Amino acid sequence: MARILTGIQSSGKPHLGNILGAILPGIKLSENPANESFFFIADWHSMTTIKDAQTRIDNVNAVAAAWLAFGFDTDKNFLYRQSAIPELTEITWYLSCFTPYPMLANAHSFKDKADKLSDVNAGLFTYPVLMTADIITFDANLVPVGKDQKQHLEMARDIAGTLNRHYNQELFALPDAQIDEQVMVVPGIDGQKMSKSYGNTIDIFQPDKALRKNIMKVITDSTPLEDPKDPDNDVTFKLYSLLASQEQIAALRAQYLGGNFGYGHAKQALFELVLEKFEGPRQRYFHYMENPAELDAVLRKGEEKVRVLAKQKLVLLRKAMGYVA
Repeated sequence: MARILTGIQSSGKPHLGNILGAILPGIKLSENPANESFFFIADWHSMTTIKDAQTRIDNVNAVAAAWLAFGFDTDKNFLYRQSAIPELTEITWYLSCFTPYPMLANAHSFKDKADKLSDVNAGLFTYPVLMTADIITFDANLVPVGKDQKQHLEMARDIAGTLNRHYNQELFALPDAQIDEQVMVVPGIDGQKMSKSYGNTIDIFQPDKALRKNIMKVITDSTPLEDPKDPDNDVTFKLYSLLASQEQIAALRAQYLGGNFGYGHAKQALFELVLEKFEGPRQRYFHYMENPAELDAVLRKGEEKVRVLAKQKLVLLRKAMGYVA
């Protein structure tokens, strides 16, 4: 059995790009009976940038509700808040004492902001060490990461290997990166990659009226209503094609090419498709967000299971290092 571990950013409500590019592929991966999935909400990592308590609570709830809304099985797998596993902080300290300064100074997470050191806090600098603790505490075999996180995964392997060699025992499994070269790139309403940082997202978890207004902001060209239109260079059509069946795509393409079909009609079709496609997940999401105690209970159940494993690893590590276990 392969143990899969994924950290989920708690930077806000998941948008359509997150759903298609991360949530649905992650859940599919977790449904493989040969896998055991540890999916955690990285709310400690968020502290490097988000300082407001209520914002953090809202973000964590939104992320958890989205994963549950799309059917992540918390009985077979593990869904938990990083901050609910305090053993990780102690393990992070031990790992930091084996992590050379140049390794952290060369990390992308630091170098990307090193030109303005006043914006760099110690948490951002040591980010890869906490990430390493997240991974190796649970002996993860595979860690799905984007190309930008590959370096941090290599650091985790290096740090784990250093401790194994130093104490002459296999304290930690060495994780492997799983990089999906076919990760879906979802265009935002402005045609760029959908991203919160660009402010171009489609939020499916909002009331119908607001969702329709969101979709109607998708950029288009100025082709007159009566003229044929090029579907392959239209953002609305690209978004529609990511969700629709082949029959639906073919029908919409014919309308684009036939003329007398406006972009407003295409956006309305996309809106209706989103409502149809995500009716169940949207209702489940709203339910969880309106019942935070129920959501918290689901997370606590996963955290209780995970803490058993974290405590076992911490005892093993403390004994190897000569501390009272």
